[in-house]
Amino acid sequence: RVVYRVQLSLSPSQFSSTKPGTTMVRPLSPSSQQEESMKSNARQQMAQEQDPKQKLRLMCLARGSSGVMVLGRVFRRMDNDGSKTLSLEELKQGLGESEMELSDDEVQKLFTALDTDGTGTLDYEEFLSALRPELKGNRVKLVEMAFDKLDSTDDGIVTLADLKGVYSVDRHPMYLSGELTEDQILAIFLRKFENKTSMDGKITKIEFLEYYAGVSASIDDDAYFDLMMRNAWGLK
Repeated sequence: RVVYRVQLSLSPSQFSSTKPGTTMVRPLSPSSQQEESMKSNARQQMAQEQDPKQKLRLMCLARGSSGVMVLGRVFRRMDNDGSKTLSLEELKQGLGESEMELSDDEVQKLFTALDTDGTGTLDYEEFLSALRPELKGNRVKLVEMAFDKLDSTDDGIVTLADLKGVYSVDRHPMYLSGELTEDQILAIFLRKFENKTSMDGKITKIEFLEYYAGVSASIDDDAYFDLMMRNAWGLK
């Protein structure tokens, strides 16, 4: 088994994967400049947008790459009965907890537009899919390849145990100095895919796709996205 090595700063915006005897620092996300440009453009468009669904999508993009993923984790956490559906009141509550500010009228219009079968509920996975920037063609394949590499137990969920099976932190300076344990360093990486209202130390494939849909939205060039993913995850 090839063991890749992780070097993470306290800000989990950088990720390194090294083969034995080498050191390579690789970005997990696009450059700060690209992401800030996406966020700024989304905020500008949001001020003029009249369609509630597009406005909410822009709100998510204005939060950065993880915007839709964060919203999704809030809704999934609220689903106590496992129905995978949202009522109008649950939609309002979830948007409020996520600090996505739509008026009551806008939420009502959004709900009515998405409740196409008239049941009075929304399938929240379909709702999130409607908000998520589209991942096209080879980009989806690359993201799925990266997730499958992380998911060493092949159960559809990435945990600390999975990361330990794939990555080593034994050359991380804060591990060598005793400042951080292996679990603490890997937890920093996992938190990139979580938010302050829902932190369970797990990443599902849907959440991974939601995160990278946001990353993809800030990268126009397919070749750059391909290079970024292959370098970040050591994909062949």
